[in-house]
Amino acid sequence: MADPTELPRPESEEDEEGGGPVKSFLEHLEDLRWVLVKSGAAVLIAMVVCLLAVNQLVAVLKWPLDRAHRLNRPRQQQVEFYLGTNRFGRFAGTNEWLAALPLGSNRVVRYQIAPVTMAGETVLALRPSTAPFADEGSGPGLIFLDPAAPFISSLHLAFFAGLLVASPFVFLFIGQFIVPAMKVKEKKYFSRALGVGAALFLAGVCFCYFGMMPLALRAAEAYSLWMGVTMPDWRAETYFSFVVKFMLGMGLGFELPVVLLALVKIGILDHKKLAGLRRYMIVVNLLLGALLTTPEVLTQVMMAIPLQILYEIAVWIAWYWEWKAKREARAAGESPA
Repeated sequence: MADPTELPRPESEEDEEGGGPVKSFLEHLEDLRWVLVKSGAAVLIAMVVCLLAVNQLVAVLKWPLDRAHRLNRPRQQQVEFYLGTNRFGRFAGTNEWLAALPLGSNRVVRYQIAPVTMAGETVLALRPSTAPFADEGSGPGLIFLDPAAPFISSLHLAFFAGLLVASPFVFLFIGQFIVPAMKVKEKKYFSRALGVGAALFLAGVCFCYFGMMPLALRAAEAYSLWMGVTMPDWRAETYFSFVVKFMLGMGLGFELPVVLLALVKIGILDHKKLAGLRRYMIVVNLLLGALLTTPEVLTQVMMAIPLQILYEIAVWIAWYWEWKAKREARAAGESPA
């Protein structure tokens, strides 16, 4: 029964209380051990599942490359003529003298000059090419150059995909260990930051996968051709590593507002300091774009622009928080800081 002589505590003090039972150091150490065991088991199970589905993972990672190939398609129908493997002419499909040829609907139509036997005589004639070209454009393929490369690459893909699949469970286990020791207000801020951070990370990964990655791959191929070096194939393990790191880097880059606003909440930064750092952040974002993407201007700027927009959003949120705090201080009759 509560002591009637005990004065009720203010609501603000109750909000600052921590939850959960008080435990000794060894009990906390045991809880941490179980968090590590459960997290490791979740990652291991997810890794095994992803290893069994590695062909689907490869198909997902190859989609930006296929999209980059489609960017190579000409804007209007082209007709190419080959003598053996040598192309000696390319013409627009709208030319009148090509009207007699069955061009079909493909964006690129290829014909070969080849010997054909007619009435016992061999003559040169045009015939449609049976080579595996296509309407989808062309570009580098993926190859393995090492007998062990497919297995090692599969393990790497399964590991990173397993981390991604198991991350909700890992965060749940870590939260069950950390959250009980937090104060009520800290729990509220932590849950908000976790939700916003997860949404921003997924937004960054999707922006990279659907928008930036095909353009970056197309730019890498175009730059190689400009140098006079052909790129018929890329090493598959190098390509997979590049795509995974690119998407992870973009997802982490989108976490910038969460980090900045957390620093605002603990008093290290404020609106005035953030606004003063604006011109420096433009340079920082351009450097991040150069480090996390292919080193060419297009993808560098494409990454720097959303990062700068997110920074501006963080600046305005910091301003709103300060304005709200001053308004509440005036309403309470206090002098705002």
